Amino acid sequence: MVLKQVYLESVQRLACAGVAEAEVEAALLLGHVLGYSRSQFFLALEQQLSQPHLSLFNTLLARRLLREPLAYLTGEQEFWSLPFAVSKQVLIPRPETEELLEKIFATLREVGLPPGPVLDLGVGSGAITVVLARELEDRLVFGVDLSLETLLVARENIRRHQVESRIFLLNGDWLTAIRQERRFALVVSNPPYIAATVMDTLQPEVRDFEPHRALNGGADGLSEIRALAAQVHPVMLSGGLFFMEIGADQQEAVLKIFASFPEYDRLQIHPDLAGLPRIFQAQRC
Repeated sequence: MVLKQVYLESVQRLACAGVAEAEVEAALLLGHVLGYSRSQFFLALEQQLSQPHLSLFNTLLARRLLREPLAYLTGEQEFWSLPFAVSKQVLIPRPETEELLEKIFATLREVGLPPGPVLDLGVGSGAITVVLARELEDRLVFGVDLSLETLLVARENIRRHQVESRIFLLNGDWLTAIRQERRFALVVSNPPYIAATVMDTLQPEVRDFEPHRALNGGADGLSEIRALAAQVHPVMLSGGLFFMEIGADQQEAVLKIFASFPEYDRLQIHPDLAGLPRIFQAQRC
C-alpha cells in the first residue's frame, strides 16, 4: 500500500476512536515504524509501505485504537526538547511539568540558592531529575522513588543524557530513604494528586494504562502532599526552596497544609500557561 493511503485511513480510524490530534498521532506512529522524522515522513507519502512495516504498524495502531498512549507504543516521549524512554512502569512526562521546571529556574535566577544538593521526590521516568542535573551543573542531584522498576527506567534516561556522575537514585517511600539532616538547597516533587473518587473519570489513556501509584493521591488527592509537608522540612537548608506540582483545584488546601508548619515561609502558588493554579512554592525558614 502507498504510505499516504495508510496514513489517511489511520487518521480516520483514530478520530473515530476519540483520539485527539489524530493527524499528528498517525504521522508519529508511522514515522516510528519507518524510522522517519516527521518531516521525512511527509516527504515520503508516495512510497510503498512494505508488508513487514504494514504489519507492525497495524499491530501498533490496534493498540492505539484501544487508547493505549502513543508514548508507550513508541517507548519514548519528548520532554524539555529531549527524548526520554518510557514504559508502563512510569508516568508519561507532561507539558505542565515543564512549566514547573521553568518556574524553578526563573526563580533561581532571581533569588539564588544556598550551597547544597538538589532532591527530586518521585523520580518516575527521570525527566525532572535529568533536567535538574543538566541545568544546575554545579549541583549534585538525588532522586527518590518507591518503585525499583521505575528507577530502572530513570537510570536508562540518566545514562542516555550523560548525567550519571552527578545523580544518585534511592529506593524508598518519600523521605524514609534520606538521612534526616538539613542538607538540601532545593527539593522538587510532582506527587500523586488526583482524588481517588475521580480516577474513573480520567481519559482512557490515563485511567487504563498509566501507573495509578503515580496518580492517585488518596480520597481527596492530598494524602501524599500532606506526607511531603511533614517530611520535607527536616532535610532542607535554611533559605532552601521547595517546589511542587499540584491539582488546579487544590490551591487553598495546599496553602493551608503548609501554613500549619512553622518551618515553611513565603508560600506561593503560581499559575500554569492556562492560568490555573499549578505550582506550589515554599521557602525553608
